Amino acid sequence: MDRFQNTGQPDWDWWSKLWPTPGATLRTLGVESGESVAEVGCGSGYFALPAACIVEPEPVYALDLDAALLDELEHLAAQQGVENIVPIRGDARNLPSALPARVDTLMIANTLHGVDDQSGFIQQAFRAIEPGGSLLVVNWHDRPRETTTVAGEPRGPPTALRMTPEETEETVLSASDFTLERQVELPPYHYALVFTR
Repeated sequence: MDRFQNTGQPDWDWWSKLWPTPGATLRTLGVESGESVAEVGCGSGYFALPAACIVEPEPVYALDLDAALLDELEHLAAQQGVENIVPIRGDARNLPSALPARVDTLMIANTLHGVDDQSGFIQQAFRAIEPGGSLLVVNWHDRPRETTTVAGEPRGPPTALRMTPEETEETVLSASDFTLERQVELPPYHYALVFTR
């Protein structure tokens, strides 16, 4: 199982410069109490942990290939008293098998640009979401990498891999029966598309 292209886990310090309140970001994207959630490529839980606080007691399935990051996530969850995180070491290329159940909301943040078979992944995501559920795709805007700086350094995927909102919408809608609900700007460098199944 190989990691998707250019989707390594940066440290929390610079994520917090982009999203100082990840829980508020999730609420803006429609994550609500009582929903089950899966985050694909969760890393050490920058979004998965606040998602768990929002939706408890419903589960948040935190899927990643990196066992060390999942260990860190479990440690942080224990420190914070979060009991509804379900870490899963698994491959996003086969979501219905990796996840123990379909979910109300599936999130993929800063990862779609590196997925080798984007259409195949979207089809897998569609099968992993309950009817009426949501797919949240968070992406870097299609801007030159040297212009998206955090703490004075260029951050994010290579310029050539970045996707416009229109490209992301086309990728998702051409592969599945999702419906685009809305686009959300996430300054300074990101956007999210919210799709319903």
